[in-house]
Amino acid sequence: MKQPDRKEIAPLEFEKPIMELERKIHEMEAHSNEHDMAIGKEIDSLRKKYESVRHEIYDHLTPWQRVQIVRHPKRPFLMDYLDRIASDFVEIAGDRLFSNDKAMVTGFATIDGERVVIVGHQKGRDTKENIRRNFGMAHAEGYRKALRAMKLADKFGLPVLTFIDTPGAYPGVGAEERHIGEAIAVNIREMFQLKVPVLGLVIGEGGSGGALGIGIADRILILENAYYSVISPEGCAAILWKDRAHAPKAAVALKMTSGDLKQLELVDEVIPEPMGGAQYDWGQASLAVKSSILKNLAELKKLSTEKLLNQRYARYRKFGEFTE
Repeated sequence: MKQPDRKEIAPLEFEKPIMELERKIHEMEAHSNEHDMAIGKEIDSLRKKYESVRHEIYDHLTPWQRVQIVRHPKRPFLMDYLDRIASDFVEIAGDRLFSNDKAMVTGFATIDGERVVIVGHQKGRDTKENIRRNFGMAHAEGYRKALRAMKLADKFGLPVLTFIDTPGAYPGVGAEERHIGEAIAVNIREMFQLKVPVLGLVIGEGGSGGALGIGIADRILILENAYYSVISPEGCAAILWKDRAHAPKAAVALKMTSGDLKQLELVDEVIPEPMGGAQYDWGQASLAVKSSILKNLAELKKLSTEKLLNQRYARYRKFGEFTE
């Protein structure tokens, strides 16, 4: 999909002061050109204020504001990144058991000459597409399709790249009837046994078991504004405070942002985003993602199979350490 024009990107509530200053600058520039007025100093002063306000807002984002950024409808999704960083993408469809889950995309691709297998969640850009993609929430057949692709990667000796972007696995009756819990559990078990490098990237929402079903990796990379959490802020608020309106408070308590996750050693690297979020510059965000993928894959490929498996196991065994 084409990068949206900046004018098409609706500002979030906390971004409105930035957009208001941007509008005033454009109006003053147009007025100056139209009437040949010398108001350069006033425009420069407004531009300085604009930069100051931008930094003040974006350098001090709250966890809830980052959640809002990562849910922005114009944010790039899996296929948008693949269009910019990969070539020769050939999709693998279906789990050969039930159906083809459109919320989970799998296939072969090439990134700068590096052949890889892609597995990832895909959201929709509008209502029609979201219904087809089930809002990025995969069913059991989506996770079985993912495992099928990863087994092919293991067979042919190709690294696996997983792109995590889901509010969670689909919690509907059909998913339960087709044993989604079992499908996710099997994926977790089997991903520990893959003899090829596995790189996980959280590009948006990393929700609970829906994320873990493709999230067992040698390294986990996360975009600056993405989150990775056992539950959504709204779900947490509904349980702890009996009111989803407390979601901003829950977002803080969950320690779900990239900075918190890096400090807790639950992720290995934070990939920087353009100021304001990846939605403002898909190209820059894609370059950062591509660079991080190639760097980490090069390092993982140097490891022997035995060391790769041992390190993967040790990585997850140390989770949950605490002090009193």
